[in-house]
Amino acid sequence: MEPPKEARTLSDPVARPLGAASSQTPNEEERREGGAAPPAAVLGEEADGAGADGLWELLLFSRPQKVCLCPFLPVYPLHVSTHLYIIQHPAEENKVLRTVPLLTACLPQDKCKVKIGRRFSEERDPELSTVCRKSGTLILYPGDEAANLEEFILDSPIYPSTIIIIDGTWSQAKDIFYKNSLFRLPKQVQLKTSISSQYVIRTQPTNRCLSTLECAAVALSILEKNSDIQETLLRPLQALCSFQLQHGAQIRHSKEHLLKNGLYPKPMPKNKRKLRKMELLMNSVKI
Repeated sequence: MEPPKEARTLSDPVARPLGAASSQTPNEEERREGGAAPPAAVLGEEADGAGADGLWELLLFSRPQKVCLCPFLPVYPLHVSTHLYIIQHPAEENKVLRTVPLLTACLPQDKCKVKIGRRFSEERDPELSTVCRKSGTLILYPGDEAANLEEFILDSPIYPSTIIIIDGTWSQAKDIFYKNSLFRLPKQVQLKTSISSQYVIRTQPTNRCLSTLECAAVALSILEKNSDIQETLLRPLQALCSFQLQHGAQIRHSKEHLLKNGLYPKPMPKNKRKLRKMELLMNSVKI
């Protein structure tokens, strides 16, 4: 059996691959103004040696002017007092159309940290261990024991200063949450919102499931008591989805929508637990 992989924190250049918002070079300024993309040959050479985050940066800043995302990012990082920790499953690193890079592009580097891994402990990540033990730290994960975030901050004697969000599929997030005892130390909260996900180019389990960026946008707008934060953070996501749909991508309806409308393309699972989940989706019962 292979030993579990070490959890790791993205270094500054990777944690904010779109970090031109806070510290721009002249070339980055040109990209914000719609400057020309680098020649394809140059892009290919750079991409050969780039990791997933480097590739994302190349894809973002090398997009033609008419589909450039830079105009939809804030000129300066949003001023927030809340610290945000994103716990990212390693499988998310290799997905190009993901939302965390857009999120880190909009927030100050010292307020948004991305930690990649499946297993975390005090020995492997003393910083995260310290954060989880603080009374002002929350973790956003739905469940019977989770408090409504909006209601919680009204009665909490200590106003939250930090929130942790897990980035991955629902099964990956569940695995990370339940198999890391550190993440059961902070107060567990959830969002009570009626909004549907605008991340329409990726399939969600239900109509109420939100992407990591959307969860962060709603949570930060509540904690900072500023609805403009949500609008600002969602703007680049809306632009990304719009551009993708204009160039051949298809709207991905949730599994709930497909099941309720008889459009689910796969056979129903034989596993009883999975079948029960499908039935709950069809009956609009939260799982």
